[in-house]
Amino acid sequence: MAQGSKKAVLYAICVNAIITVLKGLAALATHSAAMMNEAVHSLMDTLNQVFLLIGLKRGGRPADSHYAFGHGQKKYLWNLWSAIGLFSIGCGLGLAHAWHAWHNLSHVDRPEAISIFGFDVAPIWVSGVVLFIALVLEGYVLMVAGKEFFSRMRAEGRKNPFRYLADADDPTLIAVLLEDSIAVTGVILAATGIGLTQTTGNPMWDIGFSVSIAVMLGFTAIFLGMINMRYLTNIRDKDAERAFHDIVKHHREVERYHDLRSVIVDDTHTVVVAEIEVREEVLMRGMNQRIDRHEQQLLERVAEHRRTDAVLEYAETRAIVQATLEATEELIDELEAELKQRCPRVFHLTIEIDGIAAPSKLDVPEQLREKPL
Repeated sequence: MAQGSKKAVLYAICVNAIITVLKGLAALATHSAAMMNEAVHSLMDTLNQVFLLIGLKRGGRPADSHYAFGHGQKKYLWNLWSAIGLFSIGCGLGLAHAWHAWHNLSHVDRPEAISIFGFDVAPIWVSGVVLFIALVLEGYVLMVAGKEFFSRMRAEGRKNPFRYLADADDPTLIAVLLEDSIAVTGVILAATGIGLTQTTGNPMWDIGFSVSIAVMLGFTAIFLGMINMRYLTNIRDKDAERAFHDIVKHHREVERYHDLRSVIVDDTHTVVVAEIEVREEVLMRGMNQRIDRHEQQLLERVAEHRRTDAVLEYAETRAIVQATLEATEELIDELEAELKQRCPRVFHLTIEIDGIAAPSKLDVPEQLREKPL
């Protein structure tokens, strides 16, 4: 999963760095507020994706003496800083520049032509070419991120992309997808504002659409912040808990479970904890053979002449304990293997045997059943 996210992030960094330079130069040449906000937008995208890449690298470190379950949550932390910090700054800078452009509207002389390599070019063509290049490049990055997004959605059997966008367990990919979608939208808004200004001669269209780009950055910060906060607050893995419920339901050795809990550490690691009560009559099946085998193995290690009553009693008691532990461990191993098969992201399952459930009367010999007083 991380490889797909890293690929999308690397593409986004390279493309947005190029687009930032192009938009910045075009904004300085044309004095367009919308183009300047698009340059700020692309700059924030580039820095944000650098943060995402740092989060992917640091979050991919294995467990060590300080981080028992790995460094996975660092990814969400870097994403959170990126979302709230950079996009909030981008929103603030965009609004400030739009206000400055409006405040100095009467003092700004918009050039009639821009000299490029000795040729005079109308500002609208400079803006148009830069925005077209940005649309093509950002559209390509969006296609890469979208392909990875829909591939994962289909793999998980989901059909509603908007629902999956809110529930997906990889906020890095969601951040790249959302940023690229907004980047393409921002290019369209900037082109619309610049085009209307050129058509009507009213620069307020340019300023108005630059405000919409800045506001869009602000909403992006809020949405991405909410997604990453969710994974930093010990959210439960409902899918893993449902899978555990289904698995236990089909194991006759388990009468009931309770205190089932789960924690998503990151998008590839979930911890599940539960208490179970085992059914005595089912667990006891084949127990005599287990006890006899363990007792025989113990006695084979003792010479015939040294098998005193104390040795025989010890061997019998230890065989009973060992057989019981073996049966219990096999049950726990089966539950863990089935859960990991159903939910590969579950990397740690802790099951506590809470006790033995009251036996069913149908499976208990007549002489052992409780008699009414």
